[in-house]
Amino acid sequence: MTEVASLAAGFPPASEEAWTELVRKTLKDRPPESLKGATVEALTIEPLYRPAADSRPLLGPRDPIRPWDVRTLVSHPDPARANREILADLGGGAASVIVRIDPTGETGVAVGSAEGLARVLEGVELELAPVALEAGFLGPKAADWLHALAKSSPGARLLFHLDPLSGFAEAGASPGPVESHLIAAATVAARLSQIYPKASMFLASGRVVHEAGGGEAGEIAFAAAAGLAYAKALVRQGLPIDAAFAGLTLGLAADSDVFLSLSKLRAARLVWGRIAQASGPPAQARIEARASQRMLAAKDAWTNMLRLTAAGFAAAAGGADAVVLGCFTDPLGLPTAFARRQSRNAQLVLMEEAHVGRVADPAAGSGYVEALTDQLARAAWDRFQAIEAAGGIVAALASGLIARDVERARLARDAAGKPRIVGVTAFPPEKDAPPEVERVEPRPVDAPSPRLPGPDGVCPPLTPIRLSAPFEAA
Repeated sequence: MTEVASLAAGFPPASEEAWTELVRKTLKDRPPESLKGATVEALTIEPLYRPAADSRPLLGPRDPIRPWDVRTLVSHPDPARANREILADLGGGAASVIVRIDPTGETGVAVGSAEGLARVLEGVELELAPVALEAGFLGPKAADWLHALAKSSPGARLLFHLDPLSGFAEAGASPGPVESHLIAAATVAARLSQIYPKASMFLASGRVVHEAGGGEAGEIAFAAAAGLAYAKALVRQGLPIDAAFAGLTLGLAADSDVFLSLSKLRAARLVWGRIAQASGPPAQARIEARASQRMLAAKDAWTNMLRLTAAGFAAAAGGADAVVLGCFTDPLGLPTAFARRQSRNAQLVLMEEAHVGRVADPAAGSGYVEALTDQLARAAWDRFQAIEAAGGIVAALASGLIARDVERARLARDAAGKPRIVGVTAFPPEKDAPPEVERVEPRPVDAPSPRLPGPDGVCPPLTPIRLSAPFEAA
């Protein structure tokens, strides 16, 4: 500290007036206010911020060895190949894995039974490596398959990640009433919570809003409203309110806008903390951050490495408990071993060489981040209240309230003009050299139907987009 002070001793203190004068000269007498920006939800971004006058870290001390969980996603349709990828990931530095299940093999591992999941997880010690599921409307059945493998071991580190609301929102329909799927998931979760008290039962994710083009406050509000719906469903199944909140994980996206992403994670903690405080338990949000898929480019896909690294930094600095980066080749096809290794190593470099997790809340006290965190938290709270006033998350989806909010954000983004996307709209390569990806023919397997009795639930779908897609065809 003394060295820094002595180096600065020969320079006059910087003033806001001096900064303003330099800006005016640079802008050719345009006022500094012309540098103001805004998010797609009309939250103001100022050109200059003073240090935050009153701030406190939103996170406590983190594990100095593993400050966050390096989590990978496996979706190869072949169970044997998926198993090899899981073992390679865990052996290569990952701490946990997500198994995306799709009996058709189109979007995930072709699994339709406990025996099929056993093949995928062969050689994985469930007491050591947390295993998460992503199974859509098959979630309750997949949870029982994983339970069968864990054999009621209280030490098994399981993340059932039940999330029927995201599946409903993205598809725009549910096989039977979506309320019935919520009850079915809560029934299974309540039963399994008695066996695995430390397991994560539900994933209350707002990523479906993000991937459809929505804004940050809307994403937080969706996650919060989904989390409250899941907590209420668990309480109705007999769980105490504190146990219901303890069984929830919030899911958020992180993209290459570092400050906006880390502020979003911090704001989500404030919103969830307020909900927990009003509900009873002093619950601290547990957050799984996944790298945005909408930010990835199919053209000059190598540049996705930069975007994923920025997203990983934002998630880690924003205090995510688990980070899922995905692979730079995701827009093109299934990843090779190289792409998966690159995804793991980007996180390991951030953790073990850049030491991003050594500081509990590195953005605390930053005028910009504190102001943006506060704006996002307030805007998210307003949207959360609007969802609850509409009758809760299911009613807000069915009425189109959520879809209209997402559409407003997309229109605001389009109105801002052509985005600068490296490798696509900025510095495109003279000749694209696509990286290698895996091409396989999926082999569907028999699986139980997720359909429940009653009419299908329907809502305007939140269809995923990629921001670079309209410019890649040009």
